Amino acid sequence: MPDAPPVDDALVNFAVDIAREAGELTLNYFRRADLDVEGKADGSPVTIADRSAERLLRERIAAEFPDDAVVGEEEPDTTGPSGRTWILDPIDGTESFIRGVPLYGNLVSLEDEHGPAVGVVNIPGLDECVWAGRGLGCFVDGEPTLVSTHADIPGACIVTSGVDYWPSAEALQSFVAPGTVIRTWGDAYGYVLVATGRVDAMVDPIVNRWDVAPFLTIIPEAGGVFSDFAGTVTAEGGTALATNHALHAEILGILAD
Repeated sequence: MPDAPPVDDALVNFAVDIAREAGELTLNYFRRADLDVEGKADGSPVTIADRSAERLLRERIAAEFPDDAVVGEEEPDTTGPSGRTWILDPIDGTESFIRGVPLYGNLVSLEDEHGPAVGVVNIPGLDECVWAGRGLGCFVDGEPTLVSTHADIPGACIVTSGVDYWPSAEALQSFVAPGTVIRTWGDAYGYVLVATGRVDAMVDPIVNRWDVAPFLTIIPEAGGVFSDFAGTVTAEGGTALATNHALHAEILGILAD
């Protein structure tokens, strides 16, 4: 929203603090041999770390902003009269987490009456945190960060969470044939790599709102573009693409084909 005012940086600082706190909690369970993994109704895995981290986040938000609504992956939504909504994914990349791979993230975002306002992705296993506030820029561990400037599909580095759920082998081959580098540094970490300019695009064929809500703030504040595969700027389209301005339209065209 072009005319939306900058968000209060105190809200950004709060979001960063609670995301990091949730990350510290999850590390207490990371690579534990006795970690119990359950299956949810949709077939995805969940652990005590996911549930405990979301409970912590909700408690911190309720204590500081009791009138705010909260949407999270592991607990029912709550409402509030403030006009603000926190969106939480306590562990994005639970498959990585349960396999001892340190590329999972703790996601916290905030939307207000003007739209996306705050986005935070904490990667506790790597001690790396990316955050952004509307109108304030994007930062990695306190240093400003920007998306890449690579402008051509040949030679671009594109990441994805996996190739097993891509729409078709032909869609994947459309990227591989012209010389694109495809890697599976996916889930939240793929978006971190885009926001910090280390890769050129993240292609996500299947997402939920809480998986990508922070990137509605993070990617634009880093100078890039975030949309679904139809080109709509939304976290609720079921698909997601994050990239720089130079590549966005061309990648959308390939995905449409």
